[in-house]
Parts: sequence; structure tokens; C-alpha cells
Amino acid sequence: QVQLVESGGGSVEAGGSLRLSCVGSVPPGDIYSIRWMAWFRQSPGKEREGVASIGIYGGRPVYADSVNGRVTISRENAKNTVYLQMNSLNSEDTAMYYCAAGGRTWLPENEALWGYNYNNWGQGTQVTVSS
Repeated sequence: QVQLVESGGGSVEAGGSLRLSCVGSVPPGDIYSIRWMAWFRQSPGKEREGVASIGIYGGRPVYADSVNGRVTISRENAKNTVYLQMNSLNSEDTAMYYCAAGGRTWLPENEALWGYNYNNWGQGTQVTVSS
């Protein structure tokens, strides 16, 4: 079973930056359980929102319009880790951030931020931005 562990959340003032990390563990011999990794977020009273997605074996990252230009998703395959660098944070970015992983062979860009394409989820890390 794939396990995902997020870290790096915290409290930051508006305009600040945070880098979230997600370390994935995959059962031996099951490396293709993860072909795509993504970050989602959810704040109280709001629906879950896809933030960014990246293919483990290639392809360009996909970003939500709400964060495009302020956020960078990257991966370090040797460490089974995906990062989310967030800059110019504002109060709208306050949310619980979740790492997700999926094993679809092919994921179109217009579906990369749809939650149902990911079947493994972490416990989340809280990001709070104060103005």
C-alpha cells in the first residue's frame, strides 16, 4: 500500500513563502502504483481544490489558475519526494494541503487536478497565512 507523508506546513505572514514536502513509500515491486503526484487543498466550508500536479516519469506540471505563477511543483524521484514551493502567499492560500498519488498510465492535463484520478492520499499539512 502506498503511503504519503506531508511536511512543511506552518504559519506565515502574507507575502511569505513555504515549501511543502511529500514523501511516498511504495511496496517493493509496485513502483508503478505512483505515476502522478499532486497537491490539493481544502479550507473549512470550501470544496477541495487541486493545486498542482506532476508526472513522475515526465510531462510538464499542471497548476491551478489560482496559484499559477506563485507555486512550483517539483519531484526528486531518488527520494520518492514531491515538493510544493509556494511564494507570495495570501490569506486565500490558508488551507489543509494534501499530497495525492495515482497510477493512471496516462493523465490528460485537463484532468490532472481532478481528485478522483488519485487513489492515495496523505494526512495533510496545515498552511495558515496571516494578513
